Amino acid sequence: MTAESSAAPGGFEMASRAAMFRPVDALSSLATPAAPKAPGRGLHRFANPGRFLRLAAALQPWLTAGGLILTAAGLVWGLVFAPADWQQGDAVRIMYVHVPAAWLASAGYLALAVCSVLSLVWRHPLADLAAAEIGPVGAAFTGICLATGSLWGKPMWGAWWVWDARLTSVLVLFFLYLGHIALIRAFDDPTRGYRAGAILALVGVVNLPIIKFSVDWWNTLHQPATISLTGAPSMYLGMLWPLALTALGYTLVFAALVTARTRAAVMERRIRALLMAAAAREDGAVPVAA
Repeated sequence: MTAESSAAPGGFEMASRAAMFRPVDALSSLATPAAPKAPGRGLHRFANPGRFLRLAAALQPWLTAGGLILTAAGLVWGLVFAPADWQQGDAVRIMYVHVPAAWLASAGYLALAVCSVLSLVWRHPLADLAAAEIGPVGAAFTGICLATGSLWGKPMWGAWWVWDARLTSVLVLFFLYLGHIALIRAFDDPTRGYRAGAILALVGVVNLPIIKFSVDWWNTLHQPATISLTGAPSMYLGMLWPLALTALGYTLVFAALVTARTRAAVMERRIRALLMAAAAREDGAVPVAA
């Protein structure tokens, strides 16, 4: 018998004794596999205000600088150096302001709806604050979209405004933003306001596909989409590249504004909590007169 075979029974006996005296919790952890994480639980890593503030402080300069540089470069390229349209002439240059604003108006509302889901379903602590700060930024971009669309429509259609399906649905989106802004501030209890605003945001999501497909579903004055995910763009590349650059700049500017506003809201809430705690301590320290 070799040394290895003679040592095996003893080793097995020692291992058995070790398992015999192992705590019950340790044995149960070996027998039961770890439960899978619930969906959305990973997002709670960023629910800590301190962690969010550190991450936002690191991203803020890059978002701001990148957004301003790309937006300025795209606008200069499109408004000055890009060729004019053969049919619309120089009036088409307003699209470098109008089209990215329209994209961000819809994308911002989609982000608002995502924050509403995180608030209602997973009770994410920062989702309500983010939704409250997305609202004014999204409303501003929607207002830019409507104003520039009116300026573009006057020389093309001969009217500042028509009750077109695309224009009307974007106007409804603007009112949804305003309604959300007003609703979350209409209650004395902020929690009730956030919940009501979240419900309104989710109901209003039905307007996004109407905006997208209105030019396909109805006979409208608005031109159909020239950029599609399923086909090649029907736009000259010399006009497409500055438009894409401006859209990327708008996106970074939107993110920078929302990040800055959310940071300010988090710090305002922390300062308010500290002041209330200090006031409570002072009230507790005041001696009661006999």
